Amino acid sequence: MLLNIPNFAHGALYALGAYLCYSAVSAGLPFPAGLFVAFAGAALAGLMLDRLVVRFVRAGGYLPQLITLFGAALVIEQLLLIGWGTIGLSYSPPELLRGSIDLGFTLVPRYIAFASLCSALVISAVWLLIEWTRFGAWVRAGIERPEMTQSLGINVDLLLIAGMMLGAGLAGLAGGLALPLMGATSTMGGDMMAIAFVVLVIGGLGSLYGAIAAGLMVGVVQSLMTVAAPAASTAIIYLVMIVILLVRPQGLFGER
Repeated sequence: MLLNIPNFAHGALYALGAYLCYSAVSAGLPFPAGLFVAFAGAALAGLMLDRLVVRFVRAGGYLPQLITLFGAALVIEQLLLIGWGTIGLSYSPPELLRGSIDLGFTLVPRYIAFASLCSALVISAVWLLIEWTRFGAWVRAGIERPEMTQSLGINVDLLLIAGMMLGAGLAGLAGGLALPLMGATSTMGGDMMAIAFVVLVIGGLGSLYGAIAAGLMVGVVQSLMTVAAPAASTAIIYLVMIVILLVRPQGLFGER
């Protein structure tokens, strides 16, 4: 989203993060350290993906990059099968995060509350980084006006590498957070990518505000439909996407 290219490898990096977190906690590291390993390992994979694959097709436009990243996702999935096997892995959250919190009107699982808080903090940190730091201004300028940014002495290639690593690391972190909820399987990124693509389209390509607003909208709509009509809970988000695209083809906050 940040680099204006839907990265279809993020689903595989999400699964990689779950596996890396599982390996870290299985080796005796505390869960927060496992989350860091998931972030760092996925970010490193993003760096390798950019240097070995993406940079050779970046000048070709959207379609070559989309196809290349989709192919890379398939390769990563197969590497996960080779590395961790075909049987899914499960992990229970730490003792401190088990049980529920009584809010008076409902019970909220402690781990759900923890994951929600972590997600909110990460989203806030990314927003501050992109909107209120010099690095964020350089990245936005490098995406919108790469030639002008390069002429000012800013290394656009390094900015793109940093953006790729940040996005990949966040995908891995999400996989680590999802591990106690969903376990780890090589194909777990497929369902996540389907929802992420809907969020991206609804919010608008390249818009952080759009991604946040669309993510909340999709989550609320799908949760309500799960209660009212479970069989239609998945189909309804695609219907919402179609309606929004008919009214506003660039998405809620997209500019193109």
